[in-house]
Amino acid sequence: MTATAGQIIWARRKARAAEAWRVFRADRAGLVGLVLLVVVGALALFAPLLTDASGLDVTRAPGEPLQAPSSEFWLGTDESGRSVLLLTWWGARVSLVVGLFAAVLSVLIGTVVGVLAAHFGGWVSRVLLRFTDFFLVLPSLVLAIALSTVLARGLPTIVLAIGVTAWPATARMVRAQTLTVEARPYIERAWALGAGHGHIIGRHVLPAVLPLVFANTTLSVASAIIAESTLSFLGLGDPSRVSWGSMLKSAMDTGAVTGGAWWYLLPPGLGIVVVVLSFTLCGRALETVFNPRLRGRR
Repeated sequence: MTATAGQIIWARRKARAAEAWRVFRADRAGLVGLVLLVVVGALALFAPLLTDASGLDVTRAPGEPLQAPSSEFWLGTDESGRSVLLLTWWGARVSLVVGLFAAVLSVLIGTVVGVLAAHFGGWVSRVLLRFTDFFLVLPSLVLAIALSTVLARGLPTIVLAIGVTAWPATARMVRAQTLTVEARPYIERAWALGAGHGHIIGRHVLPAVLPLVFANTTLSVASAIIAESTLSFLGLGDPSRVSWGSMLKSAMDTGAVTGGAWWYLLPPGLGIVVVVLSFTLCGRALETVFNPRLRGRR
């Protein structure tokens, strides 16, 4: 039986996916990062099913303030008597959600700006590059703080503040990759055959650029989580939700730092370190998958 064109394309994609997974799996650091992310993501996703959210309410706190770790409270309690383990568990949900959505927003903006600047060139490129340079010069954290102060407090504001300030680096990278792609002979043939801008971008540029964008997204998530923790630590996060940054702020404000309540500081701090490191390891492994020239250097 002769295979159809769809079956051949599917077989090729399946073979490429298997090869990509083989290369990724060979990077042990990336594999460890992926396992950690799966574990943390699963715990965050199933937190409402595995825990009692009423323990987050300060009026229903079951323990004593800043109680040391015990058999009842494995990671001790906070200044209100709430379980630090429960706070850390639910804080992972906010940090991951903000990190993922902010990274997607920043990568989306950067990809659109980078592709348009490289594809159209001329005055369009000059305007977009000057716009990008403007955001590159401004300190992103300061701009995010300004946006978080002006806009209404909440998770959408944090996502917006991080997303609209973290895209310039992605735009520069995507522009460079787009220029490389559009310099190839098959792009010239497509132009000669009468292809339009939409066809060139949708059928040729984006498929070549998206793997690099996907790898960069994992690194952007790590930066977004750090930015969210910083904003929450500065008191600009969502006051109605628990995050790792807000836990660190509460620990500092209530004297847990000077009082030696290490169990209140260590879990959220380690959570940030583990998740950021995991995303970074996965991002570097994906760079190796999408860029064969890096495989012999690591």
